[in-house]
Amino acid sequence: MIRLLVDSSADFSKAEIEEKKLLFVPLQVTIEDKNYLDGIDIFTNEFYEKMIATDGFFKTSQPSPQQFLDHFQKAKENNDTLICVLISSALSGTIQSAILAKNIVEYDNIYIVDALTTTVGIRVMIDKAIEMIKEGKEAKEIVTYLEEMRSHIKILAAVDTLEYLCKGGRVSKTTAAIGEMANIKPIVTVSLDGKVDVIGKRLGINKTISYIWSKMEDFKIDKNYPIYSLFTYGTENCEKLEARFEKNGIKASGRLQIGPTIGTHVGPGAFGVCFVEEF
Repeated sequence: MIRLLVDSSADFSKAEIEEKKLLFVPLQVTIEDKNYLDGIDIFTNEFYEKMIATDGFFKTSQPSPQQFLDHFQKAKENNDTLICVLISSALSGTIQSAILAKNIVEYDNIYIVDALTTTVGIRVMIDKAIEMIKEGKEAKEIVTYLEEMRSHIKILAAVDTLEYLCKGGRVSKTTAAIGEMANIKPIVTVSLDGKVDVIGKRLGINKTISYIWSKMEDFKIDKNYPIYSLFTYGTENCEKLEARFEKNGIKASGRLQIGPTIGTHVGPGAFGVCFVEEF
């Protein structure tokens, strides 16, 4: 039997994890001096409310190898094949913990895929893997497809500030400085090597949305995959982005909330889009 494992950056709800029969490993979120397991001890809206209410320090920590080892040993005992699709190695050390656990358990039927993306990008990969499992595809074929697909998943997002990305070491202080001007919205993407890159900045929400749309037009969007609008906390800007989609003949497949693992780094005012280009 082929099983799929994700970390909490994929932003599946507890109900979705149960419905899709996924295995789940949470990252740790630290708020000031208190540690929480994302999706277990703290949930999305509660997290953003804490973020808004305090100027304290927020950070994330990768899972321990033991968290993966528990799943890997059970897969070995059950003779299951396990495909792990994990947050970009450029954003977290999560994949290193998984590799250490695999080396300990010494079981070949564990595949560890560096998604080179995060949040809804991983969701798109997992949903494709579920489809391929139902079609009777073998694990190696699924992994090969996912490793090809990952470079064609595009995330474009606007953030209120680069402060959180800077604190987490994801962008430099120099880059972060551009986001501190009044009403300037930095626009970020996940690059082909899985890093967060600032690709532009615009004054005001309307120009920001126009810029995101213009960047989308650079790609030939594959309509066989969903187009998701994304938000962290508050949907107003997300709704405006969806209206721009509809004006140009595209309807969002769904509106999805970015959870604490990634929200720690982009803050409560982020919104954007995830889609797949043709390949």
